[in-house]
Amino acid sequence: MSPERVTVEVEGRRMSLSNLAKPMYPAAGFAKRDVLDYYARVAPTMLFHLVGRPVTLRRYPGGVGAGSFFAKRVPPHAPDWVTTATIPLHPHGGGPEELQALVVADTPTLIWAANLAALEFHVTLWRVPDSGRLPGPPDYLVFDLDPGPGTTIVECCRVAGWIAEVLADAGIARPGAKTSGSKGLQLYVPLPPGTAWDTARAQAHDVAARVEQAHREHVVTNMRKRLRTGRVLIDWSQNHPAKTTVAAYSLRAGPAPTVSTPVGWEEVEACAASEDPLTLRFTAPEVLARIARLGDLMPVPQVGTGARA
Repeated sequence: MSPERVTVEVEGRRMSLSNLAKPMYPAAGFAKRDVLDYYARVAPTMLFHLVGRPVTLRRYPGGVGAGSFFAKRVPPHAPDWVTTATIPLHPHGGGPEELQALVVADTPTLIWAANLAALEFHVTLWRVPDSGRLPGPPDYLVFDLDPGPGTTIVECCRVAGWIAEVLADAGIARPGAKTSGSKGLQLYVPLPPGTAWDTARAQAHDVAARVEQAHREHVVTNMRKRLRTGRVLIDWSQNHPAKTTVAAYSLRAGPAPTVSTPVGWEEVEACAASEDPLTLRFTAPEVLARIARLGDLMPVPQVGTGARA
């Protein structure tokens, strides 16, 4: 067998891994074997945030500088032990079409998907329910903070504080935070079990609108690019069953193997005060060290959603 293709056994599942020396992040010297090693080591923590959720893969067959594509459907050559779910192609009343989606249920599936050159894992805000209609109810309210030209994650951290203040006024606990792994910050509020999508979406819009009204020079909720210079976009529209957000602990495609990393609120405040965006930039090795030191900082969904975990 070629040294570029090896057969391994992961938790009793045999699979062939290929192109191990391929430079997936050429500028960082991070090869495919490093990607696979990262996902194998982060799996005990990351899987909690993947299990039960339909996954969209972003695949980079030639590495981060050679183009990519999103894969929503399970490829026909998937092993028969890979968990799948038949979900609406257009959730929330968009039509009768369905697709067979990947559900990453265990470490072997995570490694198998990463071997497809899937650097990024994007998940829904809902889990596949044990019974009943699809999609399941949302278990998080999410605010995706995207810095416009002239701003960075530092400004996102300041906006996060304003969002937390509005939530507190409504009697809602401070949200959990994670970096996007790219430029922005994402806030997660665990929702009461059975929350309706329309309720969650309206709540997200109301919070975003209140922050925009109070800080118009720094915040925008309209996605038009001409409005975003010098401002942070609060993307509340992510609260929709058809949308996905990058999973906690997923790699991101860029010059370096950065990771979408859960962070403590004190880290958010420190970044806002320091004005240094690099304080919330973490690579794969740094994230593994953080988990060993701090554990999992991602907020946990409330129990009782009736979803398959």
